[in-house]
Amino acid sequence: MTGRSVRFVTISVGFVLLATGAAAQGDAPRTSWGQPDLRGVWDFRTITPMQRPESLADNEFLTEAEATSLDQAAVDRNNRANEPSVVRTEPLPAGGNVGSYNSFWMDSGTRTVETKRTSLIVDPPNGRMPSLTADREQRAEARQKRRRESVADSWLDFNPYDRCILGFNAGPPMTPSAYNNNMQLFQTADHVVLVTEMVHTVRIVPLDGRVGLTLDVRQWSGDSRGYWDGETLVIETQNFTEKRRWRGTTESMHLVERLTRVDADTLLYEFTVTDPEIWTSSWTVEVPMRLNSQPMYEYACHEGHYSMALMLAGRRLEEKAAAERP
Repeated sequence: MTGRSVRFVTISVGFVLLATGAAAQGDAPRTSWGQPDLRGVWDFRTITPMQRPESLADNEFLTEAEATSLDQAAVDRNNRANEPSVVRTEPLPAGGNVGSYNSFWMDSGTRTVETKRTSLIVDPPNGRMPSLTADREQRAEARQKRRRESVADSWLDFNPYDRCILGFNAGPPMTPSAYNNNMQLFQTADHVVLVTEMVHTVRIVPLDGRVGLTLDVRQWSGDSRGYWDGETLVIETQNFTEKRRWRGTTESMHLVERLTRVDADTLLYEFTVTDPEIWTSSWTVEVPMRLNSQPMYEYACHEGHYSMALMLAGRRLEEKAAAERP
């Protein structure tokens, strides 16, 4: 993998959340044609988890002291991870774990969200995903069985993230993760374009009221249409292909994203996921994004995808060895 996660100077921001979302503040810029100006590179990394830890039960918000402690713990973890290892090299046992990316590649942030929420999920009120449907449980069991029986028969047995088709945090919806947590937004009077740093996914969203694609046309990132609801840009997306495998969602998934320029340095990103085949109810997330003064750089997933050929070749060797055993 080659990729440059954009670094930025943390900016202290403040914003007001209303029961129905965010209220645009007086210092939020506007375009020359009068719309709220959403343009820029927006950083959405945070150490706040998607779901509220069960140990926090009904605690919707952290105290100031708790948030400070968690932020410092994240800084300390990063400092320890960046220290050079005493053991430079060591042999691996046969079939041993070859490891993963080192700390240089990781960039999940060192701060909780400014609201001090204990989870990014704001609905359901417990900060956790709704219960799964019985059908979803059966789908999960069937998928696990299939994975055990055909670990790597072909590239189709790998998920779209391993295959560099989608980025694991690029969405839609966009969700903070291990690295490359940046999105650049371009805007005209009748279109917006969202470009994620991860796998440079591009979504062109018309705002001119045109009808969506027919349901028989399925796309990796779905079919998006946008409109303004006061000061908030609303993007509705459907027509997802089930092949994307995002959290096990199906082609019934309907996504509503809301972007509000809260002030000069903050873009509040909210999304609601509805998939009645997977969850018993919808669920909603809020992620404050910070304006990043740095440009986004190209992300080249797998550098020509050599790793896919290597993984498949490794599986063929395992099969050959198994066949040759007496």
